[in-house]
Amino acid sequence: MANRTVYLSLGSNLGNRAGNLRAAIAALPAGGVRVVKVSSLYETEPVDYLEQPWFLNCAVEADTALAPLDLLHALRGIETQLGSQKEFAKGPRLLDMDILLYGDETIELPELQIPHPGMLRRNFVLAPLAEIAPALMHPSWTTNVAGFLAVSADASQVKRLAAS
Repeated sequence: MANRTVYLSLGSNLGNRAGNLRAAIAALPAGGVRVVKVSSLYETEPVDYLEQPWFLNCAVEADTALAPLDLLHALRGIETQLGSQKEFAKGPRLLDMDILLYGDETIELPELQIPHPGMLRRNFVLAPLAEIAPALMHPSWTTNVAGFLAVSADASQVKRLAAS
């Protein structure tokens, strides 16, 4: 299978949040994912379940020869390897890794939807993604990532952190 460009969203709100994200990014190559570009870290207000610590989020552009479900399983393996457990949906977590886009594909499976179904409504995804790929478009979209961020109705706070 030919390599595909993929975009990932990473988040952490427990423990050493920045360290968790750096460890996850460092683990990607062993999982069959070559990192091309990484956004700044963004401190973001929780969405949906509000009674939890703020997150650090980032976006990653990468390429992989893994099929979409194999990529999903590789990401879940990294989460587990780094000690992440999801007690409940939208709750606190050491690490969360999501596939936002897989090439130009649209995928509708019970365990995987691409483009990621919530990505265009969440500033914690759009802001880091717009930093590394503002002109990025999927065939099913009417505008690019920067355009979606510019008109986002998401009022949650998203603060870009200074480079460390």
